[in-house]
Amino acid sequence: MGQLLLFIVVALVVATIVFGVTVLLSGSDPGLTPVEPDGRAVPLPSDRPLGEDDISATRFDTVWRGYRMAQVDQALQRAAYDIGYKSELIGVLEAEVVALREGRTEDADALRKAREAALVPAAQVPPAPETPVIPMAPSPDENVPADDPEPVEKR
Repeated sequence: MGQLLLFIVVALVVATIVFGVTVLLSGSDPGLTPVEPDGRAVPLPSDRPLGEDDISATRFDTVWRGYRMAQVDQALQRAAYDIGYKSELIGVLEAEVVALREGRTEDADALRKAREAALVPAAQVPPAPETPVIPMAPSPDENVPADDPEPVEKR
């Protein structure tokens, strides 16, 4: 039984060597060729919330060892953001429902207004007023910059 197993192993090794030499001598193995990006990447949309179809339609450029890592990382980051946003929105909606069920209409109205304000696109939100910058005079303990003709001496 042991001799039969040894004969099978030797036959497989010899067959593998013969096959390898035949392929190398015939030149029919082109080897690994560089793969250029196919340019058919379909990124996730950035102007609206994600849907199931967006995830299934996403495509990445292929490269030598798989997909372009930057495209995959960007898609994962976008999906994680959208999942977090939707989780927070679900939490606010659930709190609003609980407040309505318990008869706390003021709390429910406040949650509804906050939710609606968060859904307004950034372009419709008026810009925050800029705070004026007031230049401060140097304190007597600080040195005045070298371009000032009258340096302040320390006391």
